[in-house]
Amino acid sequence: MRFGYKASAEQFAPNTLLRFGIEAEQAGFDSVWVSDHFQPWKHTDGHAPFALSWMSALLAKTERVVVGTSVLTPTFRLHPSVVAHAFGTMGAMFPGRVILGVGTGESLNEVPSTGIEWPELKERSARLREAVALIRRLWSEDRVSFEGAFYRTQNATIYDKPSKMVPIYLAAGGPLNAKYAGRAGDGFICTSGKGTELYVDQLLPNVAAGLAESGAPDKSFERMIEVKVSFDTDHDRALNDTRGWAALSLSAEEKHSVQDPEEMERLAAQLPIERIAKRWIVSSDPDEHVAAIKTYIDYGFDHLVFHAPGDDQSRFLSLYSEHILPRLRRIAAERQA
Repeated sequence: MRFGYKASAEQFAPNTLLRFGIEAEQAGFDSVWVSDHFQPWKHTDGHAPFALSWMSALLAKTERVVVGTSVLTPTFRLHPSVVAHAFGTMGAMFPGRVILGVGTGESLNEVPSTGIEWPELKERSARLREAVALIRRLWSEDRVSFEGAFYRTQNATIYDKPSKMVPIYLAAGGPLNAKYAGRAGDGFICTSGKGTELYVDQLLPNVAAGLAESGAPDKSFERMIEVKVSFDTDHDRALNDTRGWAALSLSAEEKHSVQDPEEMERLAAQLPIERIAKRWIVSSDPDEHVAAIKTYIDYGFDHLVFHAPGDDQSRFLSLYSEHILPRLRRIAAERQA
């Protein structure tokens, strides 16, 4: 079982975020994950560093943590061959420390940078499947001529391939893509706070079904969940810290076609704190906090990545290192015994 830190690229300037990633390794986290955004979820004081540049800097400044994208979209503004090239280089330089996490994308990131008409999920899912297949071929073959429905290459070669194959984790919010993640991925990614039924009855069973169909049901495979947590010894501070991430509490319908950070910011500002906090595990009691996290472990997740909303991430990392990670590692050790 592994425990990771979500580096909030939308919230902090790149150098500040880099410091937090380094501190996460020092605090005992196993992994650091960064989202790939062209635009953030808010305009005022928002940030959106290029994820691949930032990952490379963190990998060079650390020695142990695994670094991944949660998540990157390899289908519109980033062509699959460019993604294969970038992660091939990182994999060659930092073998065993890089993970490519991918998903179908959001209009907020892909439309402004390309001017495309945002397609329905069916097309976005088909593009993702084709992109993953092409990326894997580029990592394993030379002179790849690919003729797909969406992407083409002509005698393409990635000359600096990863010395150890970079795992691809697939994000899914519904049963069909969850099944695809189990069948074609090296791991599965989802986010917390959406109700027991989704995880227990839809996502994880379909991941298992996909694994069974993969032809390698015993392959190394992680079930990763990004857990929204706001932990502080001051409960009011823990609660109010969530306000900065109000956009996460907008429904899929409310934000589906929003392509402007200013509009996303406006919609989020209208939400009451009670609705905002529902997406988060908000607590000032370590045992209560860990008990809530353990729910996701009991569901079957084995790589938990913690996303904290506050501005003082150094405080969060220190508090988690002292109060939360030791308790979680005891739970992991008991399960392994």
